[in-house]
Amino acid sequence: MKAILIDDELPNLTNLQILLNTYCPQIEVCALAQSAEQGIIALKTYSPDLIFLDIQMPEQDGFAFLRSLNSYDFEVIFVTAYDQYAIQAVRFSAVDYLLKPINIKELIEAVNRAFKQNQLKSQHKQIEYLMDWFKVQSQKEEQRIALSTVEETRFAKVSEIIRCESSNNYTTFFLSDNSKLLVSKPIYEYDELLSNYGFIRCHQSHLVNKAYIKSWLKEYGDFLLLNDGTQIPISRGKKQMVKDTLRVF
Repeated sequence: MKAILIDDELPNLTNLQILLNTYCPQIEVCALAQSAEQGIIALKTYSPDLIFLDIQMPEQDGFAFLRSLNSYDFEVIFVTAYDQYAIQAVRFSAVDYLLKPINIKELIEAVNRAFKQNQLKSQHKQIEYLMDWFKVQSQKEEQRIALSTVEETRFAKVSEIIRCESSNNYTTFFLSDNSKLLVSKPIYEYDELLSNYGFIRCHQSHLVNKAYIKSWLKEYGDFLLLNDGTQIPISRGKKQMVKDTLRVF
């Protein structure tokens, strides 16, 4: 895969280039760009398969760079020193990202995912959705979240998600249309994303949309009974938090 690296700080660019050359032989770095303007020139010159894009840059940030383009015929891996709003955006859109300083294992995993996505040509829609995310935030429309599985990327309304259940580093989403989606992300990432949308982390392995909670069962331990009849355990450590959230006294 041909790649270009865009970051306003040259040491970050050279460090990333060294890491890619050392640990990701499937990547050919074609150009280094220290601004969005230089990035556009490199994009037109090399037509890359993959862009490593810094989010926070002077004059024009990474999101503004993408908004200036007419099409997205490439994969994107964002690189950032961590901005909560920015990370929330890319997580909702299921676009990959790396935190500075770059972890080698995470870099290799992100590149492997980008390689697979490039073969499937599915992430282009996710980048378009990332741009739409900002419009949704300003227009107060119902939020959607991109959920990437092996077969597809599903853009689901947050209100359609009944619950999430973890299995190691995977999360299964149970939706109101009775469909299930297995996503290769740990549940704690979605706990952070969905906490502002009425979701409760009632157990280490369970995240529940409180709109679907019917009652609290206490006869044989503590469980949340959902509208579809599912019983979700409440862990001892999270019991008081769940009580406070549901206003149970």
